Amino acid sequence: MKKIAVLMAALCLSLGAFAHSGGTDKNGCHRDHKTGGYHCH
Repeated sequence: MKKIAVLMAALCLSLGAFAHSGGTDKNGCHRDHKTGGYHCH
């Protein structure tokens, strides 16, 4: 049961890494072409 809980936690934490492909500029920002927005990390 503990292995399943650890696996689920790792999966949930890793999903944020695939939110977008990146491609940041020199300021660590990028444009979201779907929404037209611009944000920084």
